[in-house]
Amino acid sequence: MSEDSPKWDYSIFWQEALNHLRTQISEQEYVMWFRNIHYYNSQENELILGVPSSFYRDQVKQRYLKLIHDTLFDLSGMSLKIEFEIVKIDPPKSSKQDTHSEMESFSDQQTKIAAENTEKNPYVLTKDTSNKIINTSEASGFEDVIINNSHLSPTIEKPISAIHTIQKHRDLNIYYTFNHFIVGENNSFAANASIAIAKNPGTAYNPCLIYGGVGLGKTHLIQSIGNYVFNENEKSRVVYVTSETFINEFIQSIQQGKNHQFKNRYRNVDVLLIDDIHFLQGKNQTQEELFHTFNALYESNKQMVFTCDRPVSELKHLTDRLRSRFERGLNVDLQPPNYETRFAILKKKVEDKRAPVDDQVIELISKNITTNVRDLESALTKLIAYSDILNKKITVDIAQEQLKDVFSNPKQSNITIEIIQRAVAEYFNLSPFDLRGKKRTKAIAFPRQVAMYITRNITEYSTTEVGLEFGGRDHTTVMHACQRIESKIKMDPYLEPTIQRLIRRIKEYGTKS
Repeated sequence: MSEDSPKWDYSIFWQEALNHLRTQISEQEYVMWFRNIHYYNSQENELILGVPSSFYRDQVKQRYLKLIHDTLFDLSGMSLKIEFEIVKIDPPKSSKQDTHSEMESFSDQQTKIAAENTEKNPYVLTKDTSNKIINTSEASGFEDVIINNSHLSPTIEKPISAIHTIQKHRDLNIYYTFNHFIVGENNSFAANASIAIAKNPGTAYNPCLIYGGVGLGKTHLIQSIGNYVFNENEKSRVVYVTSETFINEFIQSIQQGKNHQFKNRYRNVDVLLIDDIHFLQGKNQTQEELFHTFNALYESNKQMVFTCDRPVSELKHLTDRLRSRFERGLNVDLQPPNYETRFAILKKKVEDKRAPVDDQVIELISKNITTNVRDLESALTKLIAYSDILNKKITVDIAQEQLKDVFSNPKQSNITIEIIQRAVAEYFNLSPFDLRGKKRTKAIAFPRQVAMYITRNITEYSTTEVGLEFGGRDHTTVMHACQRIESKIKMDPYLEPTIQRLIRRIKEYGTKS
């Protein structure tokens, strides 16, 4: 935390504001959104609050900024400007005990919220059970559930309580359950929110939007909710559908004059799960129908969960009123898995398949494929097929040879935003801190835009993640930067060779790291 200026210290007003805010909102809201906001700094007529992520910042601004401002005005008599600083806490590697105490973070609070109103939440691990593999197959018919390293967020421990054989829902993949979902720092909020929704559909988090890139687990989570609700009560009317199917069925209902049957199918449900809503862009009539379906279900307290490949704010050709409906509830994001989570996912897959793959091979794949779960599984499947067909044990050398094309792909290589920032900063005679800082001079703004553009083009990081790593900027800033560079490339014949030169340099850094 930065040092506060003694002349402009508004910390006392913030502490008192918290007490007032707690009386104006529910305890659940307070725990969820205010426990992890802290006083960060002050300037003249400006209060700076520390938050753990840009997602957190955006949600608080959208939901509570006016309430915070008005409360502070009542207490101080001043119209204070409210700013947010992204304060990312990296757990120290030297001491697991220290890590436990410092990582009482947002995702941990979500675990507590998910456990509310229950004597014990069977889905959440305590941290002292980390780093184990718990066999639940005897009790439930499910396979083993792997628990991540202790510094990660809690992982799902047990299967659906009191259910020994999972019932197959006609629209759902029987494998997509919470038991088979590996939880890490990248997805703990989304996973715990999904569990809370499954346990109490139609209450606290309605609607819910899960967004993230390809292969990160959106479909797995949304179907896990459906499988849980259906198996808790087979009479529950659970409907899962992709946006494409929803669109096609709507068109067919118009052509065949069966619009009434279409409305009945989607409005007389307890839980509606719609996958990939980004395909609704530009489908105005379908959006109109979904808008009315949304209102009917919301007014009846029926749960709705949607998935998307990006934040709703990035969707184009979406009506404002439907956009506002999606943003009304809880929006949670899935990010690419970190190394520990990638290793845990592959380890679980190897054990499920009883494949002859050593930990050294799993480590090699985990270090070189950083994009998503789907790519990890694809690489592992290729190695297992090689082993089965040629009857050979997979060694590190064989894995390196068989996956060389995958590892050499720039989007699979060990390229991080930090590496890109370092290479671009060196090229423009700046420091990485300049690219992450607040200065907007032309000498810094242009290299920063170049770095953002390159990051979006050679990695799988989302605009939200890129903005966070460039000083906590909003995802719209990243989108604007990419558009500016694309326009400049068309106008300036020298810019594209410069960017290609930088990309080559970045790849060299990546191979050395």
